[in-house]
Amino acid sequence: MNWGGPEFVIAIIALSTGGWLINNWIRARHGYSLEDEWGGKTERSDTAETKALKAENRQLHDKLDTMQDRMVVLEKIVTDRGYSLHDEIEALRDKPASDAGEPLNRKRGEKA
Repeated sequence: MNWGGPEFVIAIIALSTGGWLINNWIRARHGYSLEDEWGGKTERSDTAETKALKAENRQLHDKLDTMQDRMVVLEKIVTDRGYSLHDEIEALRDKPASDAGEPLNRKRGEKA
C-alpha cells in the first residue's frame, strides 16, 4: 500500500466519517444529544409521548417522596420510646374533667 497516495487519504476520510456516523447512530438510539460536524451538540426535541412520560415520572417521584416521609414518621412512632402510645392515650383518659378544657360543642357567649 502506498502511504502517501490518494487511496490512503480517502481511506482515512472514509473511516472518520464512518466512525462519526456510527457514533451519532448510537447516541440517537439511546437518547443523547447528537454532534454536528463542527463538534456542537444538537438536542433532541421532545415528542408528546416523551413529555407525558416525563410528567408521569415526576408525579411518581413526588408520590414516592411523600411515601418515604410517611415511612419516616411511622418508624419514629414505632421506635421512639417503644410502644408507649397506648399508655399515653390511657393516661389522657384518666385525667379529671376539670383539666380537659372547653367542650367543642359549646357555642360562643354561653357560660358553663
